Amino acid sequence: MKTMHETTGTEERTVHQADAGSSAADFHGIVGRSAALQRVLRLVETVATTDAAILIRGETGTGKELIANLIHRLSGRRRGPFVKFNCTAIPAGLLESELFGHERGAFTGAIARRTGRFELAHNGTLLLDEIGDVPPELQPKLLRVLEEQDFERIGSTQTIRTDVRVIAATNRPLEELVEAGKFRADLYYRLNVFPIDLPPLRERTEDIPLLARHFVAHHARNLGRRIDAISPDVMETLVHYPWPGNVRELQHVLQRAVILSHGGRLELPPLAVKTTRPPVPGAKTYDDALREHIGEVLRETNGIVAGPRGAAVRLGLKRTTLLSKMQKLGITPDQVSQTFNSGGSSLTR
Repeated sequence: MKTMHETTGTEERTVHQADAGSSAADFHGIVGRSAALQRVLRLVETVATTDAAILIRGETGTGKELIANLIHRLSGRRRGPFVKFNCTAIPAGLLESELFGHERGAFTGAIARRTGRFELAHNGTLLLDEIGDVPPELQPKLLRVLEEQDFERIGSTQTIRTDVRVIAATNRPLEELVEAGKFRADLYYRLNVFPIDLPPLRERTEDIPLLARHFVAHHARNLGRRIDAISPDVMETLVHYPWPGNVRELQHVLQRAVILSHGGRLELPPLAVKTTRPPVPGAKTYDDALREHIGEVLRETNGIVAGPRGAAVRLGLKRTTLLSKMQKLGITPDQVSQTFNSGGSSLTR
């Protein structure tokens, strides 16, 4: 188990990085245990084994590509390719060639045959990211390949059969684009067989401490830095920051913080410290996150608080300090016993 420390007052306590083997905090690389995230993961497990078309909706930085990749890895197509394509990254005039390929000489500059994304993704999964930006003139061709599972390369009359599971993703309201006549309704309904809505980070604040420890450990390892401590003030700033760029913004801020930190403690760059916001109704507080973390450690130590293998040592606290925190957070011996005996992963009030 990889560890680092989070300071509490003048003392330090160990906090555990979410490991791939910790199902409560990490599901196939997706870090978090919030109710909002768990709802998404249940939908992923339900639909992954089917070939239904999926539309993943969510703000920028919420992890749409990560969820699409997870669906592929849990599906029967996992031995096939996972091909991703961003519909905004290519000029509109080249989109058709990128998706369906072209023959040599099909147009000026086509000096060789090109294999398109649909052909590359045969027997696998194709992620069409930012699907709302596909131009209207290409939408009928996209609808055809989704319905018929065949297409022609540009400049060819040969029909190519393909067996592809399509996952579309967007941060735009496709329903409004349909009403405005900018997106075909039949294409929208074909893509929206099974919608999955990803929550923004501000609606899963209890996951921020887990994500913070995960990203700090990852970037510290990659950069050859040692970060032993995350202060409560820093963690509280992270929890209460609105994160308009969601998980991607959190990851980049923490990477910058690791680069700037000295002496083993994480130091947030000034750019990251902005006006805090009121908590989202129903969202968990920092105390809730701390309560769950202590509960997880108590479960790992079979409810033992003191001794060389007890939770106090694991948390880097004196026994009396841990007991005081448990009392303050409302963690009772009965709760500890019930959680351990039931195999639960967290304690709640």
